[in-house]
Amino acid sequence: MKTYSYHELNPLIRLKELELLTPDMFDRLVAAKDLKEVQQLLNSTFYGEFLQGDFAETFEESLQNSFNQLITELIELAPEPEVIWIYTMRFTYHNLKALMKAELLEQNFDELFLYDGFYSLEQIKSVVKTGQSNSLPDEIIGTVNAVKAHFSESNSLQGIDIIFDRDFLRNQEIVGEKLGYVALLSEITAFIDFTNLIILGRGIRQKRSKAFLSTVLSSQGSIAKEDLLAIIEQPQTFADFILASPYGNEAASAVVDGKVDLAKLEKAKDDYLASLFEAYQVEAFGPLPMLALLHGKETEIKNLRLLVVGKKIGMDQSDIKERMRVTHDA
Repeated sequence: MKTYSYHELNPLIRLKELELLTPDMFDRLVAAKDLKEVQQLLNSTFYGEFLQGDFAETFEESLQNSFNQLITELIELAPEPEVIWIYTMRFTYHNLKALMKAELLEQNFDELFLYDGFYSLEQIKSVVKTGQSNSLPDEIIGTVNAVKAHFSESNSLQGIDIIFDRDFLRNQEIVGEKLGYVALLSEITAFIDFTNLIILGRGIRQKRSKAFLSTVLSSQGSIAKEDLLAIIEQPQTFADFILASPYGNEAASAVVDGKVDLAKLEKAKDDYLASLFEAYQVEAFGPLPMLALLHGKETEIKNLRLLVVGKKIGMDQSDIKERMRVTHDA
């Protein structure tokens, strides 16, 4: 398949965006009386080719297959495939965590593997077993060996998550800086900042120590790590800290009666990143339209997953709609 310049590729991306479901279609799906009607509506969309057998039982696999297909297509077309890895790197590190635990516990967690478009199940299993690889980046190999050393000293599975999560955020910045796109770096910084705020919120809820959070929080964001850690000593100021942050307007919906709703903060993160991507959808010469498409597709899948589960358990339409991420017309 031909590799395109961004100038050539981005009109194709715009065509792919037309496959995304419109807000009007989501309104109709939410209003559907049951899963059978949901399936009938989706049969006339891009998802029609993925629907098979028992809709309620196979839809999750169908959603994942459609997303994996898009990842593969974009990697083949992209002038710089690393741009796609910026987005799918989360899945790479998820796989590393899951398969490292499987290796250390002598169990099989292969079913937890998520497709990232770059590194196969066999490649990940090999690096976590041997600490060596000819295909994975040096940063990942170093992290794998740091995790192995930590576990041999402490026998702590919790440390595995901490090290991988911290190095994931650092690797996001490393790859972003190598690519050198200002807009992409802004998105990465916002992703890290929101992730830090969510980690801090969880730490406060779980009454974690300042020392513990110092090892978990990333130093790569725009909000100083020292400022984040200071909140541990005055957790009652967390809501005010969020409102006074650069993301105060976007995160305001997560502050309810002076307290921070972490589920709503997670949604605010997704909606804010969606707004950044939307602003670059029509950019002609850069990589952001590709990421906007990936983000739109993943948001769509999250919403469809919520919709199907909601219909299964009899959730009210208003509750389903309230929990949905923001979608945009192409």
